[in-house]
Amino acid sequence: MMGDAINIMDIDTVGLDLRDPSVVIIDQTKLPGEIVLKKLRSPQEVWEAIRRLEVRGAPAIGVSAAMGLYVIASDLAGQYEADEEGFFAEVKKQSDYLNSSRPTAVNLSWALHRMEEKLLSMAGKSRKEQVEALCTEALEIRDEDIRVCRQIGENGLKLIKDGAGILTHCNAGKLAAVRYGTATAPIYLAKEKGWNLRVYCDETRPLLQGARLTSFELFSSGIDTTLLCDNMSASLMKEGAVDAVFVGCDRVAANGDAANKIGTSVVATVAARYGVPVYIAAPTSTIDMATPTGDDIIIEQRDGSEVTDMWYEKPMAPAGIKVYNPAFDVTDHELIAGIVTEFGVARAPYDESLKEIFEKKKEITGRLS
Repeated sequence: MMGDAINIMDIDTVGLDLRDPSVVIIDQTKLPGEIVLKKLRSPQEVWEAIRRLEVRGAPAIGVSAAMGLYVIASDLAGQYEADEEGFFAEVKKQSDYLNSSRPTAVNLSWALHRMEEKLLSMAGKSRKEQVEALCTEALEIRDEDIRVCRQIGENGLKLIKDGAGILTHCNAGKLAAVRYGTATAPIYLAKEKGWNLRVYCDETRPLLQGARLTSFELFSSGIDTTLLCDNMSASLMKEGAVDAVFVGCDRVAANGDAANKIGTSVVATVAARYGVPVYIAAPTSTIDMATPTGDDIIIEQRDGSEVTDMWYEKPMAPAGIKVYNPAFDVTDHELIAGIVTEFGVARAPYDESLKEIFEKKKEITGRLS
């Protein structure tokens, strides 16, 4: 389904069609040329959509996986009407399969674990009740993502002023979540307040999420947006055009090291040289206290053709050349001015402040996960 008249800002990035149980996503591989809404029903379709980056961004991946597991369980329920043990085992098997689609973003395993725990809590109930509980949980994960992103925006807004210049890298915007995004949430809330920010978007090689996605959604929102090549950020900062860097992340370690799209650590290193603060926008679902440091984060390696062939009519490198193509890098906690969560801004030392964030979360929500 597609339509030229659709404004990207009027559509949730990930949704659930309850009439025809399916996950509905904006196919981000088609942007910015066309807006295509795609339905996912089978385990393979959900897995491939995540792996192929049709849906991407840590929060959106988690929401789509949760919704996908509900759709899969709904389809399986009839086959296991009299076999709860078999039903539970098959749902777990499919959950593990979805979890294998991408290794770095912790939201994926976080959301699937929540769905598994919800199903286990419904032991002894009918298959219909169990599937309905999974549907409710998936929708709560979606609604929670919207609330969390808006609160990250409120907390991030306190770190900037009207007229500020903001640099972004990759896409941690509305297209990486359901609405608002993480790193762009303060930008959208600033617009709601009538502020006039200047936003600079790194193109973000090799997949160009900054060019294709962030600049597209911000420009569609009427925000003052400038696109630049990745290697131009130092020049921009030296000119004094950038007051702060806001980026998202796919996993934050317990010591504050943050894995984000490849090139983020370069931006942070340059920002340190020019005295520009770097803020990581991270819902607590992206903070992995079981991962001690960034050295313990598994970094996804992707196909070399993304560098040599993807955006060109003809290959732009010698045939057979070796290609280094990690999807993410880790920014050292010493380069990070603050980690903006829905429960406040964590500051160094992060091994202490992140624990305080989770204590606050438990106090408010009653849970740590």
